[in-house]
Amino acid sequence: MRILVVGAGATGGYFGARLHEAGRDVTFLVRPRRAELLRERGLRISGLGQETVVTPNLVTAPDLAGHYDIVLLSVKATTLAQAIEDTAPAVGPRTAVVPFLNGMAHLDTLTKAYGSDVVLGGVVRVITTIGENGEILQLAPLADMTIGEPAGGVSDRVRRIEGVLSEAGFDFAVSPDIQTAMWHKWVFISTLGALNTLVRGSVGEAVDAGAEHLGPQIATEAAGIAEAAGHPMPAQALANVAAFVSRPGSTDTASLYRDLVAGQPTEAEQILGDLTARARAFGVSTPLLDVATASLRVHEQRVARGAV
Repeated sequence: MRILVVGAGATGGYFGARLHEAGRDVTFLVRPRRAELLRERGLRISGLGQETVVTPNLVTAPDLAGHYDIVLLSVKATTLAQAIEDTAPAVGPRTAVVPFLNGMAHLDTLTKAYGSDVVLGGVVRVITTIGENGEILQLAPLADMTIGEPAGGVSDRVRRIEGVLSEAGFDFAVSPDIQTAMWHKWVFISTLGALNTLVRGSVGEAVDAGAEHLGPQIATEAAGIAEAAGHPMPAQALANVAAFVSRPGSTDTASLYRDLVAGQPTEAEQILGDLTARARAFGVSTPLLDVATASLRVHEQRVARGAV
């Protein structure tokens, strides 16, 4: 199967490189500037005492032609509309588009663009960032991918895709309830992002400042929304999130927060704005998430004015 990875950033680049190493037929759809860098230096993954360099197959949007079997869509929600436009030539009636975006709203957007027979649900977890020279820095061993049918169940096409994406250097799973898996990741990423935003620092810095209970309180709010939406988190799963955001010495931050401190646009609306809007619709009280959302909206207004 031909695989198109849309974006060779911290997440897409990591999983695409692992698939490439495993001998899969992988092409990266990238911007011209990123293509130039990758042609010059290769796609590099560093960290955890290892370094991997692959020579990727690259294509830019004007040169994209022919349908692919699998499109792994790993972009920020703020660039989703452009990604849909760019990938249109690659998507045919037998293509499976697997998005790895935060939140849930992108499923409706992609289904409207490509149809329900094309779009799958997906969740990836990996702690990576882009280094100063464009390399991918892996900050922790965690790396896994889960896919599934948005309507539930396990289809033949998902099983076929499993044969291509599994055993490729990261943990892979098929979920019969991918929307619940997506909701549970949303609880995690919104909790971490809101905590970082509220304290303007990492998990460990929040704990050092005496706010060790803040992360678990945010997690409880987010989990309450998931439960109201019909996707309750098991007690142990919620406890794991609470423990993650209250660890002394932890340097963990969400990409949402890293974009904030860099003065860049963030996924504020996709991660927190949409979540708190759903909370209001369900009648769930979320005071901490509301404050974090307002704080990020102030940042977005400043970015729009060029005042950051």
